[in-house]
Amino acid sequence: MAGIVLKTVTGSQGATRAIKDGTVTPRRFAFEFEEVPGLVPAFRRMVRGLEFDVCEMAFTTYLCAKAFGKPFTALPVFLVRAFHHGAIVRGTASPARTPKDLEGRQVGVNRGYTVTTGVWARGILQDEHGVDLNRVTWVLSGDEHVAEYRPPANVVPLAPGGDLAAQVRAGDLAAGIGLNASPPGLETLIPAAEEAGYAALRRSGLYPINHLVVVRDDILAARPGLAADVFWAFAEAKRRFGRSVMKAISVAGPGGSYRCADRGERSIHKYGWRAARNCPRREG
Repeated sequence: MAGIVLKTVTGSQGATRAIKDGTVTPRRFAFEFEEVPGLVPAFRRMVRGLEFDVCEMAFTTYLCAKAFGKPFTALPVFLVRAFHHGAIVRGTASPARTPKDLEGRQVGVNRGYTVTTGVWARGILQDEHGVDLNRVTWVLSGDEHVAEYRPPANVVPLAPGGDLAAQVRAGDLAAGIGLNASPPGLETLIPAAEEAGYAALRRSGLYPINHLVVVRDDILAARPGLAADVFWAFAEAKRRFGRSVMKAISVAGPGGSYRCADRGERSIHKYGWRAARNCPRREG
């Protein structure tokens, strides 16, 4: 396999640093990285045009793509995990005070219905709070990565020229998914959302997957063993990042502050060892 170069897209973060800076070198091929600002456009380019050999991809984008026969396969490389209780926000003027209050109302969704954060958030509403998702009208600000997908009948587009965040803030939409709760006039619908995520982890042991890695099927078919090599490279980069995290934790000590990753995650000093020991998994 000498001389094989794989056109690759993956975000720059702790768990990928070693493969992107060349510290970890794959055994029988080379990565050729293309930087795609924001990363999300790469998902669409891969789904619709198979533009890359190896590509980071949102979890539910992959599931949807496979349902429509897209010719690539995921490897068990999970580059982003997250809790999503805080992704559901309300305007302070909204009549919805609790998740059940969303029934019979309109809820905004940032981008498409199959966006991974939205899928996990709807699962939280249904499984943890008993919300009947069929009784909510979901208002989308964008379309789907997988063009063939058709959402349910209770999914509608935002009116042309509409501002999703502004409508949530004003209470015109009962809540929104995938919006930042920090701006004035917005707050999380689920109280103590971050702690609710940790509580869900304790109950179920599930740390939700957001992103994985896919490889084109024609490349996998032509080169037996390549999938294992790609996996090894990402896994070794993650192991090195994990060791650096645990070393920093041991220096900081219980209750110390450590910044988990390059993607702007907050300092975890509030949660001490409990959260700190999750850091490698959050980015791996």
